[in-house]
Amino acid sequence: MNRWDEYLDDLVARYPVLGPVKEDIRTLFEMLRACYERGGKLLTAGNGGSCADAEHIVGELMKGFTKKRAVPEAFAEKLRAVDPVIGEVLAKGLEQGLPAITMNSHPGLCTAFLNDVDGTYLYAQQLMVQAKKDDVFLAISTSGNSRNIVAACVCARAKGIPVLGLLGKTGGAVLPLCDAAVVVPEMETYKIQELHLPIYHTLCLMLEEYFFPGD
Repeated sequence: MNRWDEYLDDLVARYPVLGPVKEDIRTLFEMLRACYERGGKLLTAGNGGSCADAEHIVGELMKGFTKKRAVPEAFAEKLRAVDPVIGEVLAKGLEQGLPAITMNSHPGLCTAFLNDVDGTYLYAQQLMVQAKKDDVFLAISTSGNSRNIVAACVCARAKGIPVLGLLGKTGGAVLPLCDAAVVVPEMETYKIQELHLPIYHTLCLMLEEYFFPGD
């Protein structure tokens, strides 16, 4: 058994309620893995607690999560060649990552678009500009009915990139716009969010193990 599969088994052992969506979680991992293998990036967004979750995911992917993820020696040599002192510090301190962007974190753009156009379509605007053919969009919504997330999914599909969902309740209007989704079996917002966190932590562990097995 692969180590990344062991992480998934451990998740379901600790959270038996997630047993029915285990294969859906595996599918999200496979689609994220494929995105990174083809050189793409993750774009993600949510509202409220889901906004914080989007930030959290980016934080786990863009640096070491449970591993150091040392930079390749070839790049370390280039750093030292530019500046022997600073380069050595960077060679020891920098970490490899998996590119990910949360669309919640651009206050200048967000406030300008909110004031000048319509905040409902802010995430869609960013997807229109940021999304490239090899990317993937992860929509995080406890209800699946957030209008800005629905609009973002529509834009992502129009851009031709896969849409993944981390959802709750019935999956809402977002679910039919997803290429793959995990709809956690809870109806209350805080309970949905309590399950979203171990799911995306496990996805990050699986991705780290796959792409940085020796670190």
